[in-house]
Amino acid sequence: MMKEASMGDHEADVPAVHIVPFRVLAAVFAALLALTVLTVAATRVDLGNANLWLAMAIATAKAALVVLYFMHMRYDHPFNAVVFVTALAFVALFVVFALMDTAAYQPELIPGYAPELDR
Repeated sequence: MMKEASMGDHEADVPAVHIVPFRVLAAVFAALLALTVLTVAATRVDLGNANLWLAMAIATAKAALVVLYFMHMRYDHPFNAVVFVTALAFVALFVVFALMDTAAYQPELIPGYAPELDR
C-alpha cells in the first residue's frame, strides 16, 4: 500500500508566490489605458518618420508594464529578466534590419505608382 503524503511533505516543491496588491494592478491598468489613449492621439499628429519611433516607444512601455506586473517579472529571479531582455534585444535587432531593408529600396519607388502584377 502506498503511504499518503501530507501537505507538509511537499512544501519545498511549491515555488514562492508573490501576490500583487490590487492598487498596483489598478495603477498599471490605468497606465495602460493612458498609454493607449496616447497611442491614438499620436496618430492624429504628423511627425513624419518620428511617428514610427513614437509608436514603438509607446508600445515598448506598454509591453514593459505587462511583463513586469502582469507576468510578475518584477518579482521573479533576475536570470529570467536577463533571458527576457536578451530575447527583446534580438527582436529589436530584427525590426532594425527590416527597417534598413525597407529604407534601401525606398528611393526606387514612384509615389502613387504600383506596377501591375503578372498573373
